[in-house]
Amino acid sequence: MGDVLRTTCLLPGLREKYPDAEIIWVTRARTRDLFLNNAFVSEIWTVENDALARLGVERFDLVINPDADKFTAALAAAANCAVKLGMTLDERGSVQPANPEAVEWLQMGAFDDLKKKNTKTYQQIVYEMCGMAYARQRIVLETTRAEREWAGEFLSGAGVRGGERVIGLNLGGGGRWKRKRWTEEHMLAFAGSVLTRPDFRLLLIGGPFERELIGRMLSKLPPSVVSSGHDRTLRELIALVGACAAVVTGDTLCLHVACALGVPVVALFGPTSAAEIELYGNGDKLVAKGCRTCYLTDCEVTPNCMDTITPDEVMGAMLNRL
Repeated sequence: MGDVLRTTCLLPGLREKYPDAEIIWVTRARTRDLFLNNAFVSEIWTVENDALARLGVERFDLVINPDADKFTAALAAAANCAVKLGMTLDERGSVQPANPEAVEWLQMGAFDDLKKKNTKTYQQIVYEMCGMAYARQRIVLETTRAEREWAGEFLSGAGVRGGERVIGLNLGGGGRWKRKRWTEEHMLAFAGSVLTRPDFRLLLIGGPFERELIGRMLSKLPPSVVSSGHDRTLRELIALVGACAAVVTGDTLCLHVACALGVPVVALFGPTSAAEIELYGNGDKLVAKGCRTCYLTDCEVTPNCMDTITPDEVMGAMLNRL
């Protein structure tokens, strides 16, 4: 979901270059709600419903696919269009660059050493892939007044008083890289530091995968700590992030939501690239010491890279940002 959301940065550039264009976004059903209230997109097609049937029938003037995943590249290949940018799939099932500007990103996906050397943000890379000038165009994510009011009522109902600043601690790390998430011990220590400040209230942010972790954290922390719960909808989680004074998170969806909504963020990086992430001048990156940017889905190295990012470092960065 984070990759989908950050790719919406293309929309302002596309609208500027093609002011009268009809823009159709193809995605999975679970990410559809990211596009609610998005004025740039004309239609959302999901692969579970209409996309597979319509791509090869309807005619397009331009198809863009920045993803080197075979399934996504196959969708781009199937689209009825003569001009394609990014990645596509050939007849032998190999992902291929559709234009010369896509070669760099495809190579970075194949060779981790190139990823480690990269200094460009993802946003800059996809803009160059599409032949457009990158000017830090924003991620497009809009919340409604009703959603913002719901978040305020949720926090008020949990005991948050006017004047208290809500500090969001994102417990999730996505499903692909197990070590993207900060260690539980460090999260508890950071939570304890937040609780020493009378003007702060801690909000634990998580989803279905964090159900057990949320329970363990709450059992070890005072009752004043607020939890999102594990069963919030995507739009409710977005609204809660938007209500925070600052968010501490790993490299995951929550990071991109905070950047889109202008919430100050302290982002923690271990196995994935910090250079690739655009914070739009509204956050700080804390990068693990020792081995890092390995792109391993899991590892047994002790101490783990995320262990090297201390709660004191995170608290200091957050206070400086606030």
